[in-house]
Amino acid sequence: MERERAGADLVAVLNRLRRAQGQISGVIRMIEEGRDCEDVVTQLSAASRALDRAGFAIIAAGLQQCVADIESGRGGGEDPHAMRARLEKLFLSLA
Repeated sequence: MERERAGADLVAVLNRLRRAQGQISGVIRMIEEGRDCEDVVTQLSAASRALDRAGFAIIAAGLQQCVADIESGRGGGEDPHAMRARLEKLFLSLA
């Protein structure tokens, strides 16, 4: 069950990244065509949000895995405070 959920999460992340890729391609085309600045910024903003959401989804999946590892005793001996600091740094890198 957990593996199926991880697979579904991965598919969702990949879909978000593909959407962002398409939006970025659209931004490039719009700039090349000399489109209105407001339209370009709107499209760029949408791409940025898609990338942020993909990043947060990846971090959420990582947090879930870390919690599962700790609960099952597979934490790899890493200090929970160090793990928290590392995950917090990842999260804040997207903020």
